Amino acid sequence: MEATTRPEMSLFGGELPSLKEIKRFSELVHSSESNTIAFGEQVEANMSRTSPKTRVAVGIGLYILGRNEEAVQKLGKAKDCKEKFIYLAYALRRMGKFDEAIENLQKSLGHEADALSTALEMAVTYRYAKDFGAAQKVLKGCANFANVSADYHYHLGRLQEAQGLYEEAVDNYKAALDLSPAHQKALFHLAYRCDLSGDEEAAIDYYEQIASTGPVYVSALLNLAVLFEDSDQLERASQCVEIVLESHPNHQRAILFEKDIESSKTMFYDEEKEKKKSRKNQILETPISDFELSVRSRNCLKKMRIDTLGDLLNISEVELLSYKNFGETSLREIKVILESKGLQLGMALEEKQFAAGEGPDGASDADEDEGFLNKPAEDLQLSVRSRKCLEKLEIRTIGDLTRKTDAELLGCKNFGVTSLNEIRKAIGNIGLSLRSLD
Repeated sequence: MEATTRPEMSLFGGELPSLKEIKRFSELVHSSESNTIAFGEQVEANMSRTSPKTRVAVGIGLYILGRNEEAVQKLGKAKDCKEKFIYLAYALRRMGKFDEAIENLQKSLGHEADALSTALEMAVTYRYAKDFGAAQKVLKGCANFANVSADYHYHLGRLQEAQGLYEEAVDNYKAALDLSPAHQKALFHLAYRCDLSGDEEAAIDYYEQIASTGPVYVSALLNLAVLFEDSDQLERASQCVEIVLESHPNHQRAILFEKDIESSKTMFYDEEKEKKKSRKNQILETPISDFELSVRSRNCLKKMRIDTLGDLLNISEVELLSYKNFGETSLREIKVILESKGLQLGMALEEKQFAAGEGPDGASDADEDEGFLNKPAEDLQLSVRSRKCLEKLEIRTIGDLTRKTDAELLGCKNFGVTSLNEIRKAIGNIGLSLRSLD
């Protein structure tokens, strides 16, 4: 890992650096908390200056610090130049103002902005806006840069990944690396795709290549730590997190992950407990047809699509008795069967019953929640560890996630309390929660 140093270049001295130099400078600013703080002080010290060059520099600095609205205001007052329009586009894109971002990128071309770089940024903007057709059209116009430009192949891969064309995306990330072996973004996304597809050995190799070149790439190091922990290489996982915390001592996810790894070092596999869990699962999967029931009870359960003992845990006495021709006699039969296995009706039902109250606009709470429930789980922007767990459990929407319990998530290999708390917080922020059992 390359040591993190203070950026030698400054936005506020002499001529404005090139766009390539500014991007490199931005990476160094974000490589450590101390660099970010020091740069923030530089920006504040120049905020009141009104020279054309300084206004552009301050606007770019505000963008680098994530202060996008201020960046737009400052750059809007700056003298027209390619740097102004490009960084205006970046800030507007972050704010979700995609049409305005495209307009500014087009304006930059009138001030000698590089045609390929600008086209690629337009493709990125359309991709963020989920206008994949427009992004594809832009990239098609850059096809003459195939096997020439690493950035072209990288952005083509990003678009394909967004469209679910994972194999094609991987091919383009590899093509980018053939042209530029140190292309960190291509390395990162190639590593991530290998990780999700189960090729952990290749993912580790790509993440280690990123970690060896510096500056500190936090996401790559934390993903690498996850992979090391998954393969029980806990010391190596700790080393990755320590590198992050050396540069970012207040990084909350790294702090929580460090605690998670320390907990993993003291965990042990309870073979007897696992055997009991396996036996319990076998019991729950036992078909109802294996038990002697009256014809009436058997027919009622069949019509209700209750096929196993586990299905009975998700229905209450009231629901059973409300079914036509299902009476107290049948209920007693069912209870005897469950009690013989140490089970009872409805024990897996949710604790929380959602009220069907009407809101001021006449819509029920359930109707209001529906939009959230149908959104992709990836919209929650969870950590890699949490996303991997959701993929293993085939959880694709937020609704799928809310139907899982704490225990079901914690039962996924190497999914710990840190990840559970992260998921609880993410869905709690939109007024939802995980399923709870009686």
